[in-house]
Amino acid sequence: MAEIEAKLALAEDLLESLNLTVYRQQQHIDRLQHEVRALRDQVEAADVRREPGSPADEVPPHY
Repeated sequence: MAEIEAKLALAEDLLESLNLTVYRQQQHIDRLQHEVRALRDQVEAADVRREPGSPADEVPPHY
């Protein structure tokens, strides 16, 4: 019986550790998604501000 209780305690500790890992990973994923959205918004805003026919749109000459 003591062996089963020890295994159960280890399993509970492992479960708690895994839950904490998943929680931290989800926080990291959420932060990365927020950063990607912010970068996408910056790129879209830069595209809107850039005038068509600007030097950035021109194809460089080929030699």
